[in-house]
Amino acid sequence: MLAQRVVVPKPNQVKLETFDLPEVGAHHALIQARATLISPGTERAFYTAAPNTNASYPMYPGYSYIGEVLEVGAEVKNLQVGDRIACTENHRSHEVVLAENCLKVPDSVSDEDASFFNLIAIAMQGVRKAQVELGEPVLVMGAGLIGLFAAQLAQLSGGLPVISADINQERLNLAKEIGIDHAFISDDSLGEKLGSVSHERGPAVTIEATGVPPVVVSAFQLTADLGRVVLLGSTRGETDGVNFYRDVHRKGLTVIGGHEITRPSHENHAGWWTQKSEHQVALDLLAAGRIQTQPFISHCFDSADFPKAYDLLTDGKTASLGMVINWS
Repeated sequence: MLAQRVVVPKPNQVKLETFDLPEVGAHHALIQARATLISPGTERAFYTAAPNTNASYPMYPGYSYIGEVLEVGAEVKNLQVGDRIACTENHRSHEVVLAENCLKVPDSVSDEDASFFNLIAIAMQGVRKAQVELGEPVLVMGAGLIGLFAAQLAQLSGGLPVISADINQERLNLAKEIGIDHAFISDDSLGEKLGSVSHERGPAVTIEATGVPPVVVSAFQLTADLGRVVLLGSTRGETDGVNFYRDVHRKGLTVIGGHEITRPSHENHAGWWTQKSEHQVALDLLAAGRIQTQPFISHCFDSADFPKAYDLLTDGKTASLGMVINWS
């Protein structure tokens, strides 16, 4: 069977190509895409070969896939033909996947909303590692998709207040729209503003979700003594000018690497859950209406127009955030 997939043959080039699907094995399922979501920070970085990507080409982007089961193997017990599923496949029309790697999408959750499941889970593992306690002030630096999900999850975890900071006022307006406690422009007065809403303590937890190297220095400096800093954004380049004695050592900060690949593979532990478990929680939160995605959808594209989506992602002129690809 022939299918289509998105390929980046070399930096700054993208196209759709046709490929052959393998046979459906006993433990596999054939799935057809309904919607996939562009992960803007990661996909932009790999598309442009940004620092710290270590990309090899051709590259097949994407990892947020909502599909429908067309066929199942003889040994598959958890899926049936017609089920809607979530998995981490790339942007492609069809794929043959291990059935155990798929989760059923709740009936009440739309394809568009469900397509955010993986980005919610990426933010979730960072918030979980921070071990936010009830009543702790939490600063989330960056109001992109990961930052906006991290802020919502920090509130659900008991952070009070939760503060979103960014240089983009439109994104801060989104933070206000979804009910984040405070949304501040990230400028020289940010520290003063943080003190005014946190009893002058500053944030006990700072989640750095921009991926911009100099912001890491600000995260250290703005966090209260004995606080935790989670480096959730993948920094693209090296952070210069860190005075670890002044900004980390004397303050007693705990610095936590928040890349999602540090999750355990098989069992959940306090603060450390498997990817599959957090994917399930993300879908459950969506079904319960406890996390918002609709305000973040800036564009919807048909799959044939995928290159246009990447043009918008990299032009620096058009505001883009949640970009959903419709494959139906």
